[in-house]
Amino acid sequence: MNIIETLLGVQNNKIWTVSPEDSVFDAIKKMSEKTVGALPVVLNEKLVGMISERDYARKVILENRSSKETKVKDIMTARVFHILPNQKVDECMALMTEHHIRHLPVVDGEKLIGIISVGDVVKYIISDQKFKIEQLEHTITWGESY
Repeated sequence: MNIIETLLGVQNNKIWTVSPEDSVFDAIKKMSEKTVGALPVVLNEKLVGMISERDYARKVILENRSSKETKVKDIMTARVFHILPNQKVDECMALMTEHHIRHLPVVDGEKLIGIISVGDVVKYIISDQKFKIEQLEHTITWGESY
């Protein structure tokens, strides 16, 4: 299967981030504006965490905290799994499945270069399978004409 760089190439390559000191309210507002379900948390250009709608639901709403007074660093997931740009898409899917991750940062060295969602991976896999099926059908059709 193809590598993550290929998948990043079909995305718009926009990476929206928040700071650990930002309010959860501002993070959720940015997620809403950008129609994403999670954001990388970056400090001094280094990935230090992820914040998701799930973090908000479980660590703010259910604990009756104020999203305007709670900082991102207080609810973010600090242990961040990531993938490298030269890894395969199926490795990405395996990591996401094993750890129940919906959004996976792509890191090159220490630089955050993209975010892959489970939807991106599924869409890519379906597209790749469709291409392979079309190639097989073409081969079969071509073989029948002789």
